[in-house]
Amino acid sequence: MVYTKEKTANNFGGLGGQKLASAQAVILPVPYEGTVSYRPGASRGPEAIIQASRHMEFYDLELDCEIVERVNIYTLPVIQVKNLSVEKMVATVEKRYSELAQTGKFVAMLGGEHSISYAVEKPLRQECPNLSVLQWDAHADLRDIWEGTPFSHACAMRRFYDNVDRVVQVGVRSLSQEEADYIKTNNLRKNIFTPAEFDVDKIVSRLSRDVYITVDLDGFDPSIMPATGTPEPGGLLWMDFLKLMRKVFEKKNVVGFDVMELSPIKNQPASDFLAALAVYKMIGYKFCLKK
Repeated sequence: MVYTKEKTANNFGGLGGQKLASAQAVILPVPYEGTVSYRPGASRGPEAIIQASRHMEFYDLELDCEIVERVNIYTLPVIQVKNLSVEKMVATVEKRYSELAQTGKFVAMLGGEHSISYAVEKPLRQECPNLSVLQWDAHADLRDIWEGTPFSHACAMRRFYDNVDRVVQVGVRSLSQEEADYIKTNNLRKNIFTPAEFDVDKIVSRLSRDVYITVDLDGFDPSIMPATGTPEPGGLLWMDFLKLMRKVFEKKNVVGFDVMELSPIKNQPASDFLAALAVYKMIGYKFCLKK
């Protein structure tokens, strides 16, 4: 596959000359923050990820290839959701995601706050009735309503549970009494892995065949990912992430993923670069791993 890297290309990886029609993977930026509770800035996350990605090396030592030589990655236009209510934002993203899902494109969605993630549930469940969700996150996100809306970032996984049988939560170390009660009432604790309980094989065994991955970057420890809206100490590290994602992509059919909640810090690009590399690695795992 022939690709070009252009210094001025405002696309993931700085790639130029890519065509949507021939793309296997598409980057979908959704710069929305309408229910942020603490530190603002998530709406700047997609642009920061794309800008950082322009400085990645395309060769991947682990996979022993240039991922972009094997995968045509196309960056879609930004979805214009800035001034929408969270309910209208979800409906807008859901419509666009449904269009992409019907074309068979593998979608990597960049946020933005975590409420965006729920927009994929209906389009993907239509394609994969037994869909499970793997959540990388410091927070349970299982509130039923938060600050007046059931579509808050704090309710993202609760909304998935309305229609999806299985959500496997990894890195969780912060939750409310309401969420703890919901977990106990519904016998969900077996699918929640705190950092101290991190076990790749057990996590993968809890997932169904078809998996959607949602990455809230505060699942990482703030020592390597300070640029989030709600950082929590005691998180997971980069190699934990790679070990888990590689095994999930090897053993399951990953149907899409998102990377959410980057809130960039001026003159501190390390978090932006980590997020960009996480996107690139997961695309590599999808298309370049031998199963």
